[in-house]
Order: sequence, then C-alpha cells, then structure tokens
Amino acid sequence: MKLGEVRDPVALEEVSLAPPRVPAPRELADICTSDDHARCSHAWGKSYSDVVRGFGGRFDHPPDFVARPRDETDLERLLEWCSGAGVAAIPYGGGTSVVGGVTPEVGPSYAGAASIDMGALGGVLEVDEVSRSARIQGGATGPALEAALGEHGLTLRHFPQSFELSTLGGWIATRAAGHFATGPTHIEDMVESVRAITPSGLWASRRLPGSGAGVSPDRMLAGSEGALGIILEAWMRVQPRPSFRRSAGVRFASFSEGVECVRAISQSGLNPANCRLIDAGEARMTMAGDGSFALLVLGFESTDHPVDDAIARALEICAQHGGRVADGGSGAKPAGEQAPVAGGQDAVGSWRSAFLGAPYLRDVFVAMGVLSETFETAITWERFPAFHERITAAAEDTVADACGGPGQVSARFTHVYADGPAVYYTVIAPARRGEEVEQWAAIKASVSDVIVAEGATITHHHAVGRDHRRWYELQRPAPFAAALRGAKTAVDPAGIMNPGVLMDPPR
Repeated sequence: MKLGEVRDPVALEEVSLAPPRVPAPRELADICTSDDHARCSHAWGKSYSDVVRGFGGRFDHPPDFVARPRDETDLERLLEWCSGAGVAAIPYGGGTSVVGGVTPEVGPSYAGAASIDMGALGGVLEVDEVSRSARIQGGATGPALEAALGEHGLTLRHFPQSFELSTLGGWIATRAAGHFATGPTHIEDMVESVRAITPSGLWASRRLPGSGAGVSPDRMLAGSEGALGIILEAWMRVQPRPSFRRSAGVRFASFSEGVECVRAISQSGLNPANCRLIDAGEARMTMAGDGSFALLVLGFESTDHPVDDAIARALEICAQHGGRVADGGSGAKPAGEQAPVAGGQDAVGSWRSAFLGAPYLRDVFVAMGVLSETFETAITWERFPAFHERITAAAEDTVADACGGPGQVSARFTHVYADGPAVYYTVIAPARRGEEVEQWAAIKASVSDVIVAEGATITHHHAVGRDHRRWYELQRPAPFAAALRGAKTAVDPAGIMNPGVLMDPPR
C-alpha cells in the first residue's frame, strides 16, 4: 500500500486469539469474563506500537480473563486467588498507557494473566467542603469525577491529555502530570490519603494536610505502577472552579528566544497556569502558525482574584525577550503593547484543538501508514540548549535511517519549573507497512540512549512501564533499586502484581 492509502482495521471476528491458559475462578465467575472482545480490548495500551498491532489484529499476549471487581471484598478475593494460582494481576486503569504499562506479557513462569478493570469502582463517595477534599474511587475517569465535583462547584484541576479515558487510580500509580504548566499539576501533590489493596493486605494512610512521619506511604504508592498493589480509593485535595482567566498567544522569531523568555517567566514567581512553548514546526502542524515563528501559549487563572496584573507582567517579560502578541494572523504587536484578551486567541484555539484531538488523530495516521509518536523528558535550564540540539539531531538521523527518508521532529514545553523545562517531542514520518513496530523501536532506543546519557529523565509524565524500564534502571540509584525490590517482596511475595514494570518480580 502507498503512503496515505487508508486501510481498514482487522475485524474482531477475524482475529486468531490464543485460548485462555487458565480459567477464571468459579467463585469469582460473576466478575470475570474471557470473551474475545474483553481480552482483546485489555491486551494493549495506547502507544503507537500498541495501536499498530491492535489495528493489524495482533494480540500476542492477551489476558486470560478480565476481572471487574465491584467492591473491596471482590478485589481482596481476586488477589488472594491470583497469588495462590500463580496468575499475574495487571491493573488496567483506563488502558491509556503509552509505555507498555498494561500489557499482560508476563512470561512462562506464570500460569496466566488477569487484567483488572476498576471501572465499576468509579464514584465520588464523599465531599468535604470545609477541608476542600473528596474521597474518590480509583476507577473514576476524569469526566466522571469532574462532573460529580462540579455539583459542589469544585474541581480536582487535573487534566492530562488522556483525561477522557484515564482513571484516578492510574494517575496516582503513574505519577501523572496534568495540563497546567506550573503550580499543583502533579497528581501526588493533590493526594491527601490513599487506600490500596495489596496481596499482603490493606495499605491505607490517614487523612492529613501534611506529615513528616517517615517515608510517606502515599508517595511510595505514587509511581508504583501497580507493582505493589491496586489503588481502591483516595482522598484528594480539590478546589473551587476558577472564576478569573486570561490568556494570550505570543510569537517568537526563534525557539531559543522563546526558551529564554519562558525561563524568565518560570523564575519570576508569577506561576502561570499555562506556559507552553511550541516550536515553529509544531505550530505549523497544528495550524497555530505558518512555520515562521515559535508560539508561547500563556494563561493565568484564579479562584479568588483577577489575574490582569499577572498576565500584564508576563507579557512585559515576553516583550523584553522579543515576543509579539499574535492578532489572529494579520500581524503582531510587541507583547507589552497589546491587551492579552485581544490577541493570540486564534493561534491558541487552533493549538488547543489539535492538542485535544491528537490521541484520536494518531489512529487515523496508523490507517494511513504514517508513523506518529512522542517522547518526553525534563532537564535543567543550563543544560537544555545543548541537550535539545543533540536529541533533535539523534531523532532526525534515526528517523531518516529507519523510515528511508526525512520526517518531522517538533518540540514543545509541557511544564516549566524554576530550574528547568519538561520538553515533549513529536515524531511524524512515513511508515513501512508491516515494519512499523520495528521502525519505532529503533527511534525510541536512539532517543532514549541520548536522554539518559545527557542526564535527563527517561520520563517526566509517561511513566516507566515495560518500554522505559532498561533506561530507568540506568537512572535510578542501585541502593534504591534494592529497597524497591525489598518493598515488593514484602507486599507481593508471590510476585503477581504487574510483573515486568519497574523491576523483576521476586519469583
């Protein structure tokens, strides 16, 4: 097939699925299913290679059955049975992992694998309006919990790109970062307490605004990726919905000028809600620009007071660095000379629409034979210019080798800190039918090697999963790795919890 020629996905009835290796336990038959649709839909996450394989009818490691616990007792009984039967327990969340975090590829030392879908435990159970916190079940999706909190005029204010499908339990287990560029955006900063079920019993912390009592049990679960247990529910810090918002789009002649401006804003103490710097290539691709300028999407919001002064000061900083507020494509003015509400809305709106639609557009790209995937990291400001040059060159060179021609590698900042940015790269290139997974694996390995060699993090917010694990092992300190293995042995002695993520199981 030629590039751009659309092909149809393999129909479910045409998929050749290996039979279950182990049946669901009789005593839990009312919460388990092994039908083909359930097994296929829980076999992959949502990375490019996952979508390619699912699109082509490849389900190499489907779960033997899918379990949907209805309450804490169901979950306890399920994990007890899995421990005794040697069946791996794979928490599924919303299935949005892009790093192999939910793939039931567990190897021959297990009798089978169960995918655990917490969708039946997805409610907001209590709202404490005095302390501004809410008790939310782990299976709650973003839209469901926001709708329930909205009845009280509250919000969790956590909006990852996977917001529509991902779950609270998944956010905590993967240390998810939301849409906002500064301030409380990491999910662990919103956690008040967690209740989780492990194979060794209940893991529950008490509700506290803060504590210095040893290693935090909540922080230990954050980022555990299902290797220690399954998050049943959590008390989360919530807040009123914002009443004041201002935003602007600011153009820069070069990405490097925008970088220096964003660094100044991040160190100013202004704490914008949005501070996303988009390079010229991505601006063009998302129809937020014509490819001749980098775009800064800048926004402020507050639940308590107007933010006019804050955005005015941020625009002054932009002007000092050569920024010009866009005015719908007909021209631009120095950032300090134009009211923020009057400019940049067309560009900002175009980029926002593209950002929200990107996960769905990727599926269309797969059908058209276009390789489309991302990688992300974080590094300190003084190392960023050299790092950006090296990682971009590595990505472009490997894309050319793997894809037989040039592709596009673009960049944007997703989050900014006083000491450095989190930068997110998008790769678009021609795919060769039947070789897409190998093409992406080559690109992924090349850029990941550079990320670790340059002292950046292998992941800022995509988690480790199975795909990042070999580079994660180079990043983490050896004594910490031993301590983590010890913790897993203590709470999961049979090694059933999501084996393969973070570490080898104690088997």
